[in-house]
Amino acid sequence: MTVHSFRSPAHRPSVQTEEERAWVSFYRRARHDPAIAAEVLAQLDLDPETKRVHLALYLTCRESLRLAEARTARDARIGWCARWIVRTLFVDGPGAVRRTLVRAGDTALACLPADAVDAREPAKAKVRRLSADPGMRAAKSSFRAQAADARVTPPEAAPVHTDPAQTTAATVVRAVGGA
Repeated sequence: MTVHSFRSPAHRPSVQTEEERAWVSFYRRARHDPAIAAEVLAQLDLDPETKRVHLALYLTCRESLRLAEARTARDARIGWCARWIVRTLFVDGPGAVRRTLVRAGDTALACLPADAVDAREPAKAKVRRLSADPGMRAAKSSFRAQAADARVTPPEAAPVHTDPAQTTAATVVRAVGGA
């Protein structure tokens, strides 16, 4: 018998006692810590004999991981709900109120009499003043007469030049409809 192969009977039970304490601590910690549960589960999956001996620990680790996954899913749902409530109350709600007020203002403006609307539209008032001016009336009728003449008599066909050097000011004026 060699020195290394000899073990004292007192030493052996103390190692077994420590091993048992370690396993007991795994039982306690694996319930509450999914990281430890995952590590213990990986070790138990590697050794079928230890898995058979400590089947309760194996099942406890599986349950701990399942509960941690359920807890994470629940937290995600709660977070989604909280974000939805905040977005609805502080982003979408005020935007909807603003859009409703703008639409209500447009509706109220449409319900007002035409005189009240014209008072708010400076362009309409300016058009009314200009159309009442005799000089503008004469210019408008003269413009209409010129437009009617232009529709009746088509402009002369100007010669088409492909070379830009041959184009003179006279041909440009004729093409536009001048003299």
